[in-house]
Order: sequence, then structure tokens, then C-alpha cells
Amino acid sequence: MRPEQAHVYVGCWVALLLAALVVAVRERRGLRASLKGYGRALRAPWKLVTYVLSAGPFIVLAPYSGDPTWDHVDAAFMSGLTILSAPWSLGTLYRAGRGTLPRALILPAVAVWLFSASWSYDLYIWWRDGHYPPSWFWNLVASSVLYVAAGMLWSLDHRPGRGVHFAFQEPEWAPPSSNLRIVGYGLAFILLVVGMMLPFAWDPIAELLQAR
Repeated sequence: MRPEQAHVYVGCWVALLLAALVVAVRERRGLRASLKGYGRALRAPWKLVTYVLSAGPFIVLAPYSGDPTWDHVDAAFMSGLTILSAPWSLGTLYRAGRGTLPRALILPAVAVWLFSASWSYDLYIWWRDGHYPPSWFWNLVASSVLYVAAGMLWSLDHRPGRGVHFAFQEPEWAPPSSNLRIVGYGLAFILLVVGMMLPFAWDPIAELLQAR
């Protein structure tokens, strides 16, 4: 991406973020409703464990991946933004689409998604290296797939009489469940994430094994 194109692109997404902020302020009652019980739902032990197991190796191995745009910093803040926002973004899109939340909240949900999965990375690399990352588009695609998979994984829930479902299908975020039936469904999303991250981690793991 040429510098003039980068400035136009950044100007567009900054404008979208500002518009999303205005919408969030105007729809603050709906925003509060979308967040009711959310912090409690994120604190489920199995969610924290899967976050540590997935983000830990990613953060440690990032500088050795062969991709010069990845380091400990962007690996850490992108994984952190994902667990904090992905379930809410997906849940808000689902609820707003069904009309149980104001449809205007679709814009903040999309903005949070794109900032977490792409624009935060772009901004950091632009600041660190002095140019817009040439990998911005492929990062947007790959990170969005991981973002959706993570959001669905950390939204899994189980309730008596309903079985396994996504927590955002309820009117509000309920206290987290630790029912083991979630594990089987969660494995599908975990395998997707592992499959996408394995090429990223394969070279540094191989080098560490050879060093021994």
C-alpha cells in the first residue's frame, strides 16, 4: 500500500471508529443492556484456561515465526482484545440482527471487531516500522476468522432444558457454566484455531527442538 493510499485508508477507518463512538454514546442504554453480565461470563475458569493455552504460545513464539510484523507486543494486545471483545461483538451482531438490541449497535460491534482483529495491528506496525504493513489485508482476513472462532468458543454455554448453545442467544449474559458437554463443541473451534496457528508456530518449534 502506497503512503497516500495508507493515509486515505486510515482516515476512513478512523472516521468509522468515531462514528461508532457517537452511536455508542447515543445508544448507551442499549449498550449497557448488551454488556449486562458480560464481565461475569468472561470469568469462567475454562475460558481463562483456554485463553492462556492459546495466547501464551502465540505471544512467546511470535518473534520467531518468520513474519517480521509479529512480536511479543502485537501478539499480546491482539489476543487480549480478542478475548475481551469477540464474544460481545458477535453477540451484539446477533442480538441487533434479531431486533433484541438497537440495530444501530451493529456499527460499534463491527468497529470493535475490525479494530481488534486488524486496525490495532496496522497502527502498531505503522508506528513501529514507519510504514503501513504490506500484510494488512491478509492479516484482516486471517485474524477475522480467528476472531469469529474465538468469539464463538468463548460464547458457548449450557443450560438445563436447553443444552449447549451460545450465551448471546439468551436475553443477557448468564453466569458461566462449566458443564463438560461444552468441551466437545468447543473442540471444533479449538481445532480451527490450532490449524490456522500451526504453520505460524511450526518453524520456531522445529528450531527449538533442533537446538536441544
